[in-house]
Amino acid sequence: MVEIELDGQKVEVPAGSTVMNAAEKAGTYIPHFCYHKKLSIAANCRMCLVDIEKAPKPMPACATPVSQGMVVHTKNDKAIKAQKGVMEFLLINHPLDCPICDQGGECQLQDLAVGYGSGSSRYEEEKRMVAVKDIGPLVSMQEMSRCIHCTRCVRFGQEVAGVMELGMSHRGEHAEIETFVGMTVDSELSGNMIDICPVGALTSKPFRYSARTWELSRRKSVSPHDSTGANLIVQVKSNRVMRVLPLENEDVNECWIADRDRFSYESLNSDERLMTPMIKQGGIWKSVDWQTALEYVANGLKQIKADHGAQSIGVLASPHSTLEELFLAGSLVRGLGSDNIDYRLRNADFSQHSAIRWLGMSIASLSNLQRVLVVGSNLRKDHPLFAQRIRQAVRKGGNVNSINSDLELFDADAWAMPLANRITAPASDWAKALAEVAAAIALEKGIAAPVAVSLEGAAGVTAKSIAASLIGGERKAILLGNAAAHHVNASSLLALANWIAVQTGAGIGYLSEAANTVGAQLAGAMPNGEGLNAAQMLDGQLKAVLLFGNEPAFDSANPAQSLAGINQAQMVVTLSPFKANMSFSDVLLPISPFTETPGTFVNAEGRLQSFHAVTKPLGDTRPGWKVLRVLANLLELPGFAYETAADVLAQIPGANDTHIAAERLGNGTLASITLDSPVLAPSALGAAPTVPAVASIYQLDSMVRRSTSLQLTTDAQKALLQVQSALQSKNPSAGVAA
Repeated sequence: MVEIELDGQKVEVPAGSTVMNAAEKAGTYIPHFCYHKKLSIAANCRMCLVDIEKAPKPMPACATPVSQGMVVHTKNDKAIKAQKGVMEFLLINHPLDCPICDQGGECQLQDLAVGYGSGSSRYEEEKRMVAVKDIGPLVSMQEMSRCIHCTRCVRFGQEVAGVMELGMSHRGEHAEIETFVGMTVDSELSGNMIDICPVGALTSKPFRYSARTWELSRRKSVSPHDSTGANLIVQVKSNRVMRVLPLENEDVNECWIADRDRFSYESLNSDERLMTPMIKQGGIWKSVDWQTALEYVANGLKQIKADHGAQSIGVLASPHSTLEELFLAGSLVRGLGSDNIDYRLRNADFSQHSAIRWLGMSIASLSNLQRVLVVGSNLRKDHPLFAQRIRQAVRKGGNVNSINSDLELFDADAWAMPLANRITAPASDWAKALAEVAAAIALEKGIAAPVAVSLEGAAGVTAKSIAASLIGGERKAILLGNAAAHHVNASSLLALANWIAVQTGAGIGYLSEAANTVGAQLAGAMPNGEGLNAAQMLDGQLKAVLLFGNEPAFDSANPAQSLAGINQAQMVVTLSPFKANMSFSDVLLPISPFTETPGTFVNAEGRLQSFHAVTKPLGDTRPGWKVLRVLANLLELPGFAYETAADVLAQIPGANDTHIAAERLGNGTLASITLDSPVLAPSALGAAPTVPAVASIYQLDSMVRRSTSLQLTTDAQKALLQVQSALQSKNPSAGVAA
């Protein structure tokens, strides 16, 4: 530790720290623009100049390392004069448009100008103008004349997003932040550039001129999209969500969120919102009151149960639903005498397992891994915030290995991080590729391999390299992606991954697809015994289907086959915030999205995060858990006397702590599928008959699919072609869920 004196206060900081770090520890604020705790040091704004004794001139606090006995003054006349001088230069070309600037009220430059600026300028020359640039549908560069060249956005792209999409061209007063030859910014984390811009140069296109920051109420929430469980600040005006920003949580999302977390709120106020219950009569949709709709559903379920038995009724639930909704959906269908409930709409392997499939480690630990093997994931697009964590690990010297397909939805090579080794193979050969890695580990350790495979040729060489990587290092993990979880040979992949993890001392886990994939398992939203799984229910084996928060045309493993199967049911009830499934549903019940209902999500690491509604329900929309409770009461099912969502949560085993109990998550090998060498038959490595269904980044759930700005992005436009191809496919085995 090094001790320095800062404004008369003794401060101890680790060797290698800067004066800025010491000031943060001491609770002393030093004005700055280019410095950001998550980015490298640029020291180009010079706003953080401080007086250091024995130094010939003021020094930048962000770039000056501490030394034993250093004496620093941050608020004496010399420091203040230097900081005011820098502010005067920064304001020479900055436009005087604060009254109309979207950043007004939360602008760092505006705040510091009050303390360090002058009431008038000595410069009479015309201010410089910068040409307007269009870099895509999410981030606006309409007012780049405000830019002070702090380069935070440039460094963010390089160091966090992994893609240098912005850079500084020219020099002096001609310097500009721009993209290369007019290209767009397509990073899935691009919205964070808006947050870190200290002025109003980069602003949100969807939010521009829609509200002033002081008009907005700020409320905490949790992202309903991928399994990170990113913490959010939802900003509301007149009971309408206007903007979504990150809430800092170092253990989960740090200070970042993905673009789908940030911009999906557009769907909440879209024309696609379902505002009132509707019943189809004679092929025509008619709005009705809740009592009529629920009685219609209850009577229909009773009649179908009487005519065809309880096993003809099933619930297909979305893993983006809350823990409470999933628990009540399971309780309702089981109360009717059926075990037909499943959240695994995109899965192809439905093997029974007792323990919960989860990440197998904390999210924060991803940043410090030394060795990683990712199987079946387009990591950057499937889990943007996990990808940036692993990108941090690579920057620290970690090695990332991959077993993946070159037939991903789009550009599987664009991981935005270097890969140490990669086996590129069709999804049908992933089990064989993983077996080759296992065989290489067995050869290296002189033990029996779990299955006999050849290690000849290029594939064998790469397998040996991956094996050597996993055997080395201390902190290591095998991560199974969405495609691996949805794979028809998912059990074989898991068994082999478990064997490799045991032999190499690596952690093992599923990246998990949705906000509540882990929670759905905790809530029991899948068959316990003889119940039908999602594929069987979508294959036309039900007479009554309740679709809770999902759309089989987009959310199932085989859209064309699923639509054909659903059409065979006598009654289809859709519970959704949106006008969904209208072509084949008989009843539409408007349930609240995550912003209009209390609930709980369980992220990939098993962290339970409860949240409150941030706005009142729109129109006649009602929270999903309340709809299920009332429907159960109309069906005269016992045990549904819940008054609040908290009452429901209290009934879920294992949901009474911040994290799911370790015995539920499972220790050592993941879930219950292990492999005792040599057990796996060579037939388990055979070619898979189907391609695993993987949702593209902006087709993951009903909210992102209805966000106008997200659907205008390059990623979404490419994925749209995949959706159309899947829906039009006449070959069921070729379907890919978009």
